[in-house]
Formats: sequence, C-alpha cells, structure tokens
Amino acid sequence: MRNGAKILIIDDDASMRDACRQILERDGLEIHEAASGRDALKAMDRRLFDLVILDLKMPRVGGLDVLRSMKRQHRDIPVVVVTGYPSVDSAVEAMKNGAIDFLAKPFTSESLRVIVRKSLHYSRIEREHGLLVGQVSDSGGAAEMIGQTPQIQAIFDLVDRVAPTDSTVLVIGESGTGKELVARALHRKSARAGGPFITVDCATLVGTLFESELFGHAKGSFTGATTTTHGRFEVADGGTLFLDEIGCVELAMQAKLLRVLEQREFTRVGSNQTISVDVRVIAATNTDLPKAIEEGTFREDLFYRLSVVPVFLPPLRQRRDDIALLAWHFLELHRRTRGKDVRRISKKAMELITSHAWPGNIRELSNAIERAVVLADGSSIKPEHLLHYGVQMASEAPALGDVLTLAEVERRQIERILRHSNGNKSHAAELLGIDRKTLWRKLQRYGISLN
Repeated sequence: MRNGAKILIIDDDASMRDACRQILERDGLEIHEAASGRDALKAMDRRLFDLVILDLKMPRVGGLDVLRSMKRQHRDIPVVVVTGYPSVDSAVEAMKNGAIDFLAKPFTSESLRVIVRKSLHYSRIEREHGLLVGQVSDSGGAAEMIGQTPQIQAIFDLVDRVAPTDSTVLVIGESGTGKELVARALHRKSARAGGPFITVDCATLVGTLFESELFGHAKGSFTGATTTTHGRFEVADGGTLFLDEIGCVELAMQAKLLRVLEQREFTRVGSNQTISVDVRVIAATNTDLPKAIEEGTFREDLFYRLSVVPVFLPPLRQRRDDIALLAWHFLELHRRTRGKDVRRISKKAMELITSHAWPGNIRELSNAIERAVVLADGSSIKPEHLLHYGVQMASEAPALGDVLTLAEVERRQIERILRHSNGNKSHAAELLGIDRKTLWRKLQRYGISLN
C-alpha cells in the first residue's frame, strides 16, 4: 500500500471505526473518521482523501444518500461501501451510485486490507489520468531525453545526482528545449515516482485564477463556486508540482507562492483552514529572471528559493551533433503514431535539417518531422516535405549575390506562414514550431502588422 495515503472511514459505530483504524494504521495509512454523512462532507471539504470507506447502514441519513451527496460534490474520490446486511440489490445500487467496491460485515482484517490496497491502486490511476490528460508537454512529443553531445550528457548527469533529493529545481532554457522533460525525469528518478506529477502553465493564469488553480477554493467563495475545489498543490501531495513559465507569475501571487515553498502550507481561496502538503516543486522559465528582478517584476527571494539547483538547457543550435539523432528519433515516433511506412530521411533532406537554425528548438524539429511524415508519399522524407516548416529547399536558395541575412529569412518565413494561416496567429505559431508569445515578439521585432 502507498504509505501516507489518506483514508476517511464513515460509520456511526465508534468501535467499528476504531477497529478499522487499528488495522489500516499498521500499513502506514493516515486514517480519519466521521460518525455521520454531514461530518464526512465537512471533512472532505477540508482535505483531499485517497479513499472513503462508507457504512451503508446508518441512522437518520442512510449510507446511499450520503454516497449520492458525496459523488455530487467529490465525484473523483473512490468509495468502498460496507454493510451488515449484504444483498445483491444493495451492492448493485451502491455501484450504480458511484461506489467502486463492496465489503460485507463481518469481514476479516485481511479482507479489509486487500480491498483497500486494490482501491488505492484504482485511486492513483484515476487521479493521475484525470489530472494529466490534456497537459501540453514542452518536449515536442518526445517520451525521453535524447542526446549524445557533452552539453546534454552533463544534463543527464545532473538529473541523476539531483533527482533523489527534494531540492527545488529551476530549469532555464528557450521555448521548446525540453524543460518539462527534465522535470519529468527528475520526478521519475526520485522517491516520489509513485506519486502524481502535476503541471501548471503559469502563463495562462492571472490574478485570482492563479490562486484558485494552485491553492483551490472553498464552496461559495465567489460566484460560481458551487463546490469546494482542491488546488494543484493539494493534488500533488506526495509527488511533484511542475510550475512552467514561472516568470509570468504576477508579483501579488509571488508572495503567496513563496510562503508555500517555505512553510509547505496554504489556505484555499475563501477559507481560513490551513492545509499542509508534502510536494517537491520544479519550476521552469524561458525569461531572464535576474533582469526581471532588476526591473522589479520578479521577487529576488522567490528566485533564490526556486533556484536551489539551476539547470540550464542549451538551445538546439548549440548541440548540432544531436540534431540528426533527434530527427531519426522523431521519425520513428511519428511514423508509428501516424501509421505511415516512412523509414528514411534522404541525404539532401538531412543536410537541410542539420543546417537549419531551429529557433523553436526540439518542439520545432518534432513538428517538422511530423509534418514531413504526413506529407511523404513514399518511404523517404525528401526536401520538399520540409518546406512548410521554414527549412529552405535547395531549389529556392538565393543566388550568392542575393544572400539574405538570417533575420530577413526568418521575417519572410513568418510572413509566408501568416498568409498561409489567413492571419491566424495560433495556427501560424504551431506551424512555425514556436509558442504564440514568441511569435508575438517576433512580429513586433520585425514590424510585421499585428492586424
């Protein structure tokens, strides 16, 4: 069983609660008790539980009614129902209302331990799946860190040495260099690997939205808050919280974030209940935080608290010997996911790939190979399959007397992709292999119309 997992036992019989507590605490579980459905719902508003054990036979408000109310407000928490009056009908009814298993009284210590072990396994899988679906990886689709250059090998070594600790890590690098891959590797190689890995994109959250997302909010704390919501710090308890684009956090929120990092406790929006958590924090940024400190937009104390161990990721243009290796890796990845029998990269295409600057780094390279796989009409990627991602074909190369600067090539390519996208900047950024903020900055730099 996962040590420290939080179990709520709901039973009006104090002796039964005490017996269950003694059995389960021997397995290192954290046991909480409630004598009624009302007390149970209050407890669930204050704390996130991994499993609920609910007696169906209780006075005043029956266990099925409690189960229905519980599932309306906390539908993701698994519930095992217990009854002294077992029947097929009661088991079916409980399952229909959201219970995941059924235990009949009298039961043995071992049968209780088995059903709790099985249910906690279910809880972990469901929790991670629900929270991780839809999260966008900074890795460009790679499942692991790839590279053989000295720069990336040094990163591998640092990850191996830092992962077993609980030190806060700040991953620094341009957009698309694989910062989330580093964070996931640190989590996977740590003692927290069995716990959740939760990602927060700080660039998409402002003001109270950021506070609610990280710390949760109490029912009724603002218009539309119909239920108590658990924040990302709380659901990452026992695991790792990855704060991407940390440089985008507003100053007012930075102070609250610093408090959590230092004290490992917080309160939900609209509540005065203090919640303690055991979370490792890994942050990432593609901005110059020391410069932001000078400009007064980022707290110096927060910077030093985050960067206990800084990890600097080099851009792809500084590790050119890895480009071909990554290209082959993405070819294998995308040909399988797309169901295409594309197994080769022509010599000319590889020359274009290895000579390109890749301003969008690994993400741009992955997108380029994916598009080439989709466009390829045979078993090989050719130069024309790379055109849409700014890898200039030899046939389009200018005469020597008309050589363009890299900035001019980039400007023309951005204009061409914008025309192709009918001015849709999100689509253009995707095609270019960069994020929308990076595209916006380039539009301003080159004086390209933003209309």
